[in-house]
Amino acid sequence: MDTYYTIEEKYLQAVEELSYGETPKALNLLNELIANDPFYARAHFQIGKIYYYDLKDYQTAGYHFKTCMEIDPAFSDNYCHYLSLVVFLKMDKHVKHIALAALRTPGVNPSDIHELLGLYAEKNKDWDKALKSYHQAYMEATTKEQLESTEESIGRVKLKMRQGIAYQYTLTG
Repeated sequence: MDTYYTIEEKYLQAVEELSYGETPKALNLLNELIANDPFYARAHFQIGKIYYYDLKDYQTAGYHFKTCMEIDPAFSDNYCHYLSLVVFLKMDKHVKHIALAALRTPGVNPSDIHELLGLYAEKNKDWDKALKSYHQAYMEATTKEQLESTEESIGRVKLKMRQGIAYQYTLTG
């Protein structure tokens, strides 16, 4: 068994294990980190990602993302994943709180946050709010991929709006 001298070395080893697809090994290392230092935010973040994306255990993922945010609110990598989780779960009161915190945090990509807010509004069939959020995402975009993704989202919402109007005419006419 390897001996790690610092918490950072163990964390980097866990991240390396993840990059090689060794999720169980990485999870074991990350859990050891938290057992030794429950306030190591980055370990909570990585565990949250594993539980969200790999294990589909959303409650545990949410716990670790929230813990990371509470321990180190300036850790920008956490916000997009945490917001994605609460949007996916349609957790109304958490969406606004996390989005506001994210938009105030240096290093967070505002385009990604606005796109997730647009998705949340779209899932709730609030077309005007979705369009507004997607337009904000577009204005904040800094890459071609972000622009294309946001344009696609705007087009999708506009199509849904037109379909809704068509169905209203069909039903009343």
